[in-house]
Amino acid sequence: MLTDSEFQKTVAYVKAHYGIDLSEKRVLVNGRLETYFLRNGYNSFDEFMKKVMDNPNGEEAESLINVLTTNHTYFMRESEHFDYLVKVVLPYLKVRAAATKDLRIWSAASSTGEEPYALAMYLIDYFGLDHAWDTRLLATDISTRVLEHAIKGVYLKEQIEPLPEKWKRRFFQDIGNEQFRVKDELKNQVFYRRFNLMDPFPFKRRFHVVFLRNVMIYFKDDVKYNLVQKVYDFMEPGGYLFIGQTESLDKTKMKFDYIQPSIYRKRE
Repeated sequence: MLTDSEFQKTVAYVKAHYGIDLSEKRVLVNGRLETYFLRNGYNSFDEFMKKVMDNPNGEEAESLINVLTTNHTYFMRESEHFDYLVKVVLPYLKVRAAATKDLRIWSAASSTGEEPYALAMYLIDYFGLDHAWDTRLLATDISTRVLEHAIKGVYLKEQIEPLPEKWKRRFFQDIGNEQFRVKDELKNQVFYRRFNLMDPFPFKRRFHVVFLRNVMIYFKDDVKYNLVQKVYDFMEPGGYLFIGQTESLDKTKMKFDYIQPSIYRKRE
């Protein structure tokens, strides 16, 4: 069991480096770190945290965030967003980006891949055989564990159940044992990268669409609105931001225009 001091040290480190506020998550932090220490032979919290702090980019620091972040997602989560994407956003972008045929879409908290793969399927479906369009998208997460799962692209039969039958047939290969692997046609549409949202954005070009869903619930307001401003600065005029349906943004604290619950837009 972590002492009060050990828990506060963990909370402070994670907030300072990743913007994530775990101050109300003591049971989760204690349980996950205890299990990790036992499995990896650590005799004390101090022994582990010394390795983390001595090398913030090292293996133990990476393990810390992998252990403490919760990644709960599934295919077609908050499906109203995808409906809006197809009915409103993609028709707009097909005109807006007609000259370059280059769409730039970012799944900024991609977790185990369900969101970016769903986005890629919608894009392939919408643009059909018009291969002149570059619809490949960027998917990032801070956890290497979930990114490895996404890149592997293997899901249980029950996990892909919400998808349309035509997509299951086209984009997934039955590999036995109730498991399905993402086919290369779909996998090649997504670039996975590890990225800490607290870091300076390295992008050279601005995005038309950003999905930043169900991650800001872990941030205090100052961190959240700093991140929203960074996203705004790296979006094309007229671009769309999607956040989680349980999240909300105060319009007086940001530049995005409110469209409807959990959907915002940068003015043209």
